[in-house]
Parts: sequence; C-alpha cells; structure tokens
Amino acid sequence: MNQGDKKIVALCGGVGGAKLAYGLNRLLGAKLSVVVNTGDDFEHLGLSVSPDLDTVIYTLGELADEERGWGRAGESWNFMDALGGLGGETWFRLGDRDLALHVLRSRALRAGVSLTDFTRELAQRLNIAAAILPMSDDPFATMIVTADERMSFQRYFVGAQAQPVVKRIEFDNPGKGTATNAVLQSIGNADAIILCPSNPYLSIDPILAVPGLLPALETVKAPIVAVSPLVGGRAIKGPTAKIMSELGVETSCASIVRHYPFLDGFVMDQVDQSDAARIEIPVHLTDTIMRSKDERIRLAEACLKLLEQFDR
Repeated sequence: MNQGDKKIVALCGGVGGAKLAYGLNRLLGAKLSVVVNTGDDFEHLGLSVSPDLDTVIYTLGELADEERGWGRAGESWNFMDALGGLGGETWFRLGDRDLALHVLRSRALRAGVSLTDFTRELAQRLNIAAAILPMSDDPFATMIVTADERMSFQRYFVGAQAQPVVKRIEFDNPGKGTATNAVLQSIGNADAIILCPSNPYLSIDPILAVPGLLPALETVKAPIVAVSPLVGGRAIKGPTAKIMSELGVETSCASIVRHYPFLDGFVMDQVDQSDAARIEIPVHLTDTIMRSKDERIRLAEACLKLLEQFDR
C-alpha cells in the first residue's frame, strides 16, 4: 500500500508533537487522525482552556506564533494588561486573539456540545484536513506530585516554570471518563500509528492512561512507531530530560523505547546513533530537529519510510 493511502493515527502533545503533526497533515491530509492530550486542560478565568489542542489547531491551521512556539501569531495582550491593573490573575497569559477560541469553546461546552464535536467544527472552519481528536470528552487532569505538594499541571508547568522536582505523576478522572468512540474507531481502523516527539510523561502518558486507550493500542494489528523527543540525551524544548532524571530514568533513546513496550519501530536523531545498538526494534536514523516547516515534512516522510518496513 502506498504510504499516502494509509490511514495514520498520531498521538500528540503540544509544541514538538504539533510540528510533526503539521508535516503528517501536509502529506496525508484527511488520511490522518491526531489524538491530542487533554490532561493539560483546565478552567481559567471562567474559561475552558485546552493548551495542547489549541497548539495543534493553531499549528495545522497556519495560525501559530512560530517564534514563541505557542499561541496565535500577531497576538496582543491588552486584556492581560487590563486584568493585571485590576488585580486579576496574570500567571497564565491569554492573548487577545486567543481569547476568542476559549470563549467559543466555553460557550459550546456549557451548551452541551462535546469537546470532540467542537474541535471537529473548529478544524473544518480552519480548513484543516486531518481529524483532530481530543483523547477524551471528560475531564482527565494530569497532576504533578513534588516533595512539597500535589499540583495541577499548569501550576507546575507555567506557574512554577517546571522547576519543582517531580516525584510522581498522577491522573485525576473524577467522572470516570473514557476514550471517545472517535478515538477508538480511528485506532481500530488505522494502518499505522505514530507517537509524536512529545514529552512521554506529560503528553503521551496522559493519553495512554485514559481508560480504553492503551488496550486499543496493545491489541491493534497496525504497526506502532515513535519519534524520540531526545537529541543527544536532551530535549529540544520542555522538561523531558529533567523529569526522566528526577524519576531515576536514564536520559537516552533506549529508555524511551522501554517506556513504550508496544512499539514496532523507532525514529531517532543521527547524533544518537550509538544508542541504536541497544534498541531491539527497527530504527530509522535521521535529523529530528524541526527548525522549519520543510523539516517538519521531512521528518514526517522519515516516519512513513520506517513504516514501509512493516508492509506485508
């Protein structure tokens, strides 16, 4: 089967994962489904905020601020300035353009629209060919346990700038939420599955923790490959290496592969070639740093190249 004809599911977090999802979307269009982490979602200033979903939407919709790596391009901050002047909370900044999405989502959810349906309509409005799928329609919060406290993801990541030492990561599922039918169907119908180079602990593990999702991956016949979030033992962006060290895990590509025991293949950077001998599944070596949109597409092509090995 031609790689462009395959139905591909990508599991994705925010910035790094969104970049690969962009490349896959350019190559595959409607053949791509992107299952996005919603463990970061929270209510702020009375609004429902979905940081990873928004990053994926903005990136694939050509609206992202490429310099900052998050939020909308051409952003302004009049609302936050006015809020701060009135003594309001400003630790988590919402741009003026970004507010439009949060207001629309909040109104839709309060009216009974599911997060999946709202996201589908938004993607269609922005002419995104891929299906963007929240991992769950129910609250499913990532919680960080430090030596001193148990805090929500955003309080750790944004409020505390990811500085506290992580002892444990937990997930709150107060409503006994599960993976959506759209997610489970996309995985069941997939010809291949790709784990984007997102933080394994903060972005991919929340997806895998949603009831129903890991069993779906473990029983699917489609090959599953992952792209390493590490280059030379370090993360390009974010606290992946820091968290691995704090949890007593070696910061190596081999550790990433062990973290995902269901993998059939692995894409890693050429600078980590010496680590490849410790990995017992097929490995594709390439440049995994995505500095430009063309490099996002090239890394997506490398993923599809690796998947060719599993064609029967």
